[in-house]
Amino acid sequence: MSTGDYTLLYVDDISASRAFYAGMLKREPVEDSATFVLFILDSGAKFGLWKRDEVQPPAGPRGGYAGECCFSVADEATLDRIFAEASTRGLPIAQAPARMDFGYTFVLLDPDGNRLRVFAPAMAPAA
Repeated sequence: MSTGDYTLLYVDDISASRAFYAGMLKREPVEDSATFVLFILDSGAKFGLWKRDEVQPPAGPRGGYAGECCFSVADEATLDRIFAEASTRGLPIAQAPARMDFGYTFVLLDPDGNRLRVFAPAMAPAA
């Protein structure tokens, strides 16, 4: 159990979440049903959405601030472009772009209030 290449979020409105993530990820899902949607990311990792009231065993509390999904980008310019696109689309922003110890980052929220952190990792200092 060491590969960790699959993230799954429980969502209330599968159609709204499908549209949100297709726009954010700039790709269409490889699986798409009334209760489940699956995207394959450039890294090969899988990112799934499961309709909350279909999850077995039943899911606990809704998304929000118990954790977050993180998406790394190549550089700060890419992050700024993604932030501008999210802002133009009127997506809820929980944190505007900021420099933190791990890099340059911002946080937006999906339709269920799940936190999505986009970050450009800090460069290691030259030796």
